[in-house]
Amino acid sequence: MIGLFTLTLISSCSTPTEKNLEAGAEQEVMSVSEKAAWIDIDTTSSVVTWIGSKPKGQHNGIIPFTTGQLAVLNNEIVGGKFEMAVRRLQVMDLMKDPARSKKLKDHLMSEDFFEADSFPTASFEIVEVTPFDSTALPKDTQEFESEYTPATLSSFMVANPTHLITGNLTLRGATRSITFPADISFNPESIRAEAKFNIDRTDWNLSYSDEASVIDKAKDRFIYNTVNVGLNLEVTR
Repeated sequence: MIGLFTLTLISSCSTPTEKNLEAGAEQEVMSVSEKAAWIDIDTTSSVVTWIGSKPKGQHNGIIPFTTGQLAVLNNEIVGGKFEMAVRRLQVMDLMKDPARSKKLKDHLMSEDFFEADSFPTASFEIVEVTPFDSTALPKDTQEFESEYTPATLSSFMVANPTHLITGNLTLRGATRSITFPADISFNPESIRAEAKFNIDRTDWNLSYSDEASVIDKAKDRFIYNTVNVGLNLEVTR
């Protein structure tokens, strides 16, 4: 948030001892070669998905892209910039219950999470794309066990990753670097990328604020910090 960015960006009961993919400081984006071709993504078929969890249930949904481009040189991705419309977030599992869907979305848009009035968009900029290296993946996070414990990275990631993508993810005005495994395929007519990974929502301040009541802060501890994120990108050449 964003199957990039499956983003509930609510999601717990305990603070993870290790993160599936640790977020780091914003990284410098190097200049892209002038020989690279910038190609627009298909915003109708590209999407970010999210799964948020708590011990008694899960929610899932999507965040659509508004714009996005990949920089391609010699059949390799050498750069990319994307913007997602936070206000257009959808809660897919509550499609048949509009009242509950609206209640959850309003909460996610509030200052408790996305603070969408001040930060209506999210963005991701590619820093580097390298061949997949399994040794670069950290150990799975050990979360509080329940019926709805978030999927670990090893069970959630794409089955046959080809690359590791590093980039800067901006949510709620905070920018952090992340690296995740992806399956990227190059065809004569298209380029497709699929990724599934996890983020810790607290790295982007997606949690009850300091001004929240004691009761609300207590509720926040019953939302898993781990959010399962998915990314589907498609480019027509």
